[in-house]
Amino acid sequence: MIISREPCPALRPFVKMLWAVDQPASPWCGVAQRERVLTAASTHIAVRLGNCPIRIFRDTDDPKGNALGYAVIGGPRQTFYVRDISQPISIVGAQIDPLAARAIFGMPSLELANRHTRLDDVWGSSVDRLRSQMIEAKSPGLRLRLLEEALLTHLRCARQIHPAVAHALHRLPTASNVRDVVKETGYSQRRFIALFREEIGLTPKVFCRLLRFQRFLSQLKAQPAAMWADLAYDAGYSDQAHFNREFREFTGVTPGEYRFFSNQPHGHAPVLQ
Repeated sequence: MIISREPCPALRPFVKMLWAVDQPASPWCGVAQRERVLTAASTHIAVRLGNCPIRIFRDTDDPKGNALGYAVIGGPRQTFYVRDISQPISIVGAQIDPLAARAIFGMPSLELANRHTRLDDVWGSSVDRLRSQMIEAKSPGLRLRLLEEALLTHLRCARQIHPAVAHALHRLPTASNVRDVVKETGYSQRRFIALFREEIGLTPKVFCRLLRFQRFLSQLKAQPAAMWADLAYDAGYSDQAHFNREFREFTGVTPGEYRFFSNQPHGHAPVLQ
């Protein structure tokens, strides 16, 4: 069972979505024990309720991986990562706007980007209490409410976003050239990239590439029967070679391989044995 919902109004400027997964076994049981989690421009919290910690692998061939504990922050990232799905999955999480990192975690997105951070290293012992309450709660809806309350408790006074970054976030989704947007801010390219990376965790160029890739995945989810070449063009890819190259970089598989399991949850792809 997978459920998701928007957070309460007080959290909506900071949190995009709350979600919970409760599965006695992976839908790919017997076929895959690991999955790729695809690239994303946002930050995630994940709290695992089972007996097995969250385990991340360096790549698909890493034999042991790294146990990260039961609650982690996954920062914005420009490539996929590989995680263990061999055990039953009971997990509660939230999708955080990258601009909200300071307000919720007390640090800029740059310090969280392209890595996983133990949530208790940031929130302290309250994470153990939160996880215990979630285990006792049983109901996925109540577990989401507990995470929502924890987010509200840790929410700090939101600092106003730098005007240059705010302008760029408004313009970049539709701009044809990052350099033009940089010129509009009045800052040098070097200074603007530093400002943007601190707030978002990624460079403007990588951020735009991720937006384009996410547009394609969203269109694919909405129109599964459509021609992929048409969806790629609509998302902003210049040609098939450009699309294939970037798709492989962000997912670790070719478009043809991904098509085989494109009915999986958005942004996930099993590593077939």
